[in-house]
Amino acid sequence: MTALAVVVFVALFFFGAGYGFLRTSKWGPSIPNKIGWILMEAPIFITMLALYLDSDRIGEPVIIVITLLFLTHYLQRTFIFPLLIRGKNKMPLSIIALGMTFNFTNAYMQGYWLYHLSPSDMYTVEWLKTPQFIIGTIIFIVGMAINLHSDYIIRHLRKPGDNAHYIPMGGMFKYVSSANYFGEILEWAGFAILTWSLPGAVFLLWTCANLIPRAHSLYNKYAEEFGEEFTSLKRKRLFPFIY
Repeated sequence: MTALAVVVFVALFFFGAGYGFLRTSKWGPSIPNKIGWILMEAPIFITMLALYLDSDRIGEPVIIVITLLFLTHYLQRTFIFPLLIRGKNKMPLSIIALGMTFNFTNAYMQGYWLYHLSPSDMYTVEWLKTPQFIIGTIIFIVGMAINLHSDYIIRHLRKPGDNAHYIPMGGMFKYVSSANYFGEILEWAGFAILTWSLPGAVFLLWTCANLIPRAHSLYNKYAEEFGEEFTSLKRKRLFPFIY
């Protein structure tokens, strides 16, 4: 998974992810965005929940909390976010298939660590008092808030029936052009810290490998379409004041 993340990171600088603002016909046949998002994200929610319900650690408080944090994100991303999408954009089937494959693999990696491989004396109730759990959970929640607020801003750029493109304003968009991605990276950085696990760190690496090149492509797309109107805002691509 780590090696593939490096390959994906490099490849996406040459082959932009073909959905959303960056969608092109190069990625083949497409279906409506709403259906595509549900199909793509459902495997991670279903697999993680199934692994949890099938484990012997189902009643452990820390495992319950970590699982709830993980599933809360994907409950929103799988079943709520798609229904809120405005417009009639489409998502390529090839992107959906790749996303489904990664999400199933990632859920298996996270779930198998949490419910089977992690030491039985690691995620005890005392873990809730550790700096890793406290700091990681705060970062996770802040990241989720930024992600949801940024999605809200993007979703309300258009009025019903309007297919024009607009520059997002407000919130973390004051600092970066991909504020929603910044929030998501914060979420999984927090998850990696609060679980203090290699699978969590690999998930963070994958998130960065996917979203950093995409943020780069989006920045260039905004600059190309809006010119000085966008570049004069002097935003960074993804990380405030850094990149």
